[in-house]
Amino acid sequence: MIEIWRAGGSNTGADAQEARRVEAEGWDGQMFMDSQCLSADPYVQMAIWAHATQRIKLSTGVTNPFSRNIAVTAGAAATIQAVSGGRCVLGIGRGDSALAYLGHAPVGLKRFEQAIAQLQTLLSGDEVPFEDFGSSGDAASIHSLALGGKPTGVRLKWLPEGMAKVPLDVAATGPKVIAMSAPVAERVTFSVGADPERLNWALGLANKARAQASLDAKGISYGAQVVVVCHSDEVKAMEVAMHMVPPLARFQTMQGQVGPADAATSENLGKIREGYDMNEHGKINSRERLSGATLSPDFVKSFAVVGTPEHCHTRLRQLLSLGLDRLVLVGPGFYPAEWGEDVHLFAREVLPALKAN
Repeated sequence: MIEIWRAGGSNTGADAQEARRVEAEGWDGQMFMDSQCLSADPYVQMAIWAHATQRIKLSTGVTNPFSRNIAVTAGAAATIQAVSGGRCVLGIGRGDSALAYLGHAPVGLKRFEQAIAQLQTLLSGDEVPFEDFGSSGDAASIHSLALGGKPTGVRLKWLPEGMAKVPLDVAATGPKVIAMSAPVAERVTFSVGADPERLNWALGLANKARAQASLDAKGISYGAQVVVVCHSDEVKAMEVAMHMVPPLARFQTMQGQVGPADAATSENLGKIREGYDMNEHGKINSRERLSGATLSPDFVKSFAVVGTPEHCHTRLRQLLSLGLDRLVLVGPGFYPAEWGEDVHLFAREVLPALKAN
């Protein structure tokens, strides 16, 4: 059974009425942005949506191992799992705007690999020894305290008996993160755009990593985060897509270009790498993100799904046929208000068709 999710944004909101409306439209999941300077706290929003809905899944979209201690992250996710009746997913990546607004680049690969392994241990109810957990700042070791007995590791001792484990969903763009996450996580969501060649490349890396770990394709769910701009007027759709593509496309190039790319794609990614303005991050449809640089329409049409409902349905079905189990769509829910009722065109026409196939 395929899942179609909505990506979260800075203005997703802790609105119970909105939560019920999104669930009624037929979405399988909603993500919530975790970027403390640009969006409200995701776990508070998820808790409100959990109480307002009955079916829809809820996920951070995405958190990181730096801005919160991973034990705090595991505890928060497990809390949402408990109050939602098992509908939580923990989405995690190396960090972007959350860390940028703290003055940092994304978490290093070694630390990220350690973090996802330890999160799986904690979410399973097991213990991570203190000596493996690492430092959390300037606090002295527990061994400096005079105590009759001391804990020896980190464990969520309060987890309810019989509660299903929170699935871990790793947002992956580069080959190293794909390779380290595919054998460990229950879910991997590729952020490489909507070009079938690039998605096949990512799927191949993930399957290879699982095979090397003596694991098959069962037991893991592959998803893709894709920009989708759906409107009956293709010109209007392209105008919006031009400004929605850069925040997702920059992951392909922020620390060196990744994945297969022809000369035109490399040129457009280079514009994003050199010109992206993080001060505009989180502003839906911002026209200032690239500081004047303009992407080519052909690149936008390849990297994103842009056009009429019929076109969007055809393109998304093509992506699902590659072996994906999920789509996380960036766009629906955040189209400009001046579109009027057309902001719901995707949910009315494309979403039911995808779910019916």
